[in-house]
Amino acid sequence: MNDHKNSNEVSRRQFVAFSGVIGAATLLAGAGASGSAAAAAGPVHGEPLSDPCPTSPPGAGPSPCPPAQLQSVCGSPTDNDPLWNDVRYCTHGTLPPPQSGPNCLKTTPNYVVLHGKPETQHNYLLAPSCRITGIECPFLTTSGAANYWNDAWGNARSGGSVPVQYPNIGLGINSQNARRFNQLHIHMAGVRASTQRRLQELEMMGRMATHPAQWGAPPYQVPISGPQGTGDRTYRVLKLPDLGQNLFMLLHRYVVVPSGLDMANQTLIVVPKMTTAGFAGTFYVLNSDNSLHDGTSTCDYLLVYS
Repeated sequence: MNDHKNSNEVSRRQFVAFSGVIGAATLLAGAGASGSAAAAAGPVHGEPLSDPCPTSPPGAGPSPCPPAQLQSVCGSPTDNDPLWNDVRYCTHGTLPPPQSGPNCLKTTPNYVVLHGKPETQHNYLLAPSCRITGIECPFLTTSGAANYWNDAWGNARSGGSVPVQYPNIGLGINSQNARRFNQLHIHMAGVRASTQRRLQELEMMGRMATHPAQWGAPPYQVPISGPQGTGDRTYRVLKLPDLGQNLFMLLHRYVVVPSGLDMANQTLIVVPKMTTAGFAGTFYVLNSDNSLHDGTSTCDYLLVYS
């Protein structure tokens, strides 16, 4: 599913202005249990649900959600976003008109997984069960946020609950201006074999950062080809041994802040390293934005949906 939507960009000053309430956000969020989310384009729900602020899906404990102080940038539970409405349908079971809802492939206390569009066996979405508009929400960079990336991988991998049936797997999130829906969602999709080969070549050449502090350095800004005819795009590439760290926090701390950028403009992509024997135990983490020469604010050049 490709996301393309013009929306008001959150400026860096607005992002920083909310930093004073991050401490409260962490306290109000509770324990940061792992969780992630995916959702598909579903019907627009015309009527508000009886419980507009779900924090505990049926039969589950509390999920880490942004505090009320961040609603102006992270979204309000009463927002009428189609994807957020689908999440609420999955967590609370209220049918939208015309009495049909999305296919909820998996529902947990912290996230839901749904089909992407077009519906294929390598196009899914993982979205939080609490209201988070997208990458610009400053709560995502705190310790209170759930680890949605790790959960996306746990579902998408071979043997996962909603496996991406494609030789190579990619996880991606679009920038604020490059998405269609304003509920955080991680695409769980395929990646071309040429992308996997290129990343392994860059690793052998020493052209990717091996520590988050190196991530924004020019030597690790590399060209990677998209679909035929679309040319190369420039990405910052980091290799990690696992997805245990908060990728939003790493991006903000080591790329966005030092370079004076906006989180709202960033795209973030994770490509597990694969060999003929299967998953090789490491991850390539790619970031880009339009401040880079030939940069991009969307993950759609690298992910395969159809």
